[in-house]
Amino acid sequence: MQHPTHGWATAVQATLHCLTGCAIGEVLGMVIGTALGWGNLPTTVLAIALAFVFGYSLTLRGALKGGLDFRAAVQVALAADTLSIAVMELIDNGVIVLWPDAMDAELADLLFWASLAISLAIAFVVTVPVNKWMIGRGKGHAVVHQHHAH
Repeated sequence: MQHPTHGWATAVQATLHCLTGCAIGEVLGMVIGTALGWGNLPTTVLAIALAFVFGYSLTLRGALKGGLDFRAAVQVALAADTLSIAVMELIDNGVIVLWPDAMDAELADLLFWASLAISLAIAFVVTVPVNKWMIGRGKGHAVVHQHHAH
């Protein structure tokens, strides 16, 4: 019988957690880059970096609440989220790069928000099985569940 924390529901929960951090970082990075008049490359790099920062921060917060010291909490966050965030960012940004005119859309354009929402949805669908695979092997968010319940 499958362990209750190794199922699809846990993978979906872990991916939603990742999606939240990635979306916050992506939007904030794009808003900052656009507001500062940066080009596509520096804006995208900032958005990806912030996606990792916010993705890790959400797990870090939970691990600290679960009683871990800061060093252990950082190790849990890195182990839990690195592959998940990387896959999510690769798919999300890949979709936006391939979407005609999406890279040139401004914050006030429907195309900006629609392409971002759809690219994150696609990234979510692709990342859920990655998280399920990792959790089933005692990696990813299985590590988080050893320290606290979401």
